[in-house]
Amino acid sequence: MSAINVNKNNFHEEVLASEKPVLLDFWAPWCGPCRAVVPIVEEIALERSDVKVVKINVDEEQELAREYRIMSIPTLMVVRDGKIVKKSSGAKPKAQILDMLA
Repeated sequence: MSAINVNKNNFHEEVLASEKPVLLDFWAPWCGPCRAVVPIVEEIALERSDVKVVKINVDEEQELAREYRIMSIPTLMVVRDGKIVKKSSGAKPKAQILDMLA
């Protein structure tokens, strides 16, 4: 399954109420490092059926970005049972992103 675009209307259902761990990617289309991470995030979404992968465009969802104190992008978070368990800013190689999910 490919990454799901999330907004404030479906955030609770897709992220906080998810039975699976969620990898969140806070990104923007103009961000170079974000564009470098997108193919990796999409790959993980296709390869890992045990994880839900979602993307949040910070330009379109400024309220969510503020609520989660996103100061730089890309920011990746792992949410389990509605709680943030890991957070990382900046572009990362696939291995480091997968480590966040371990």
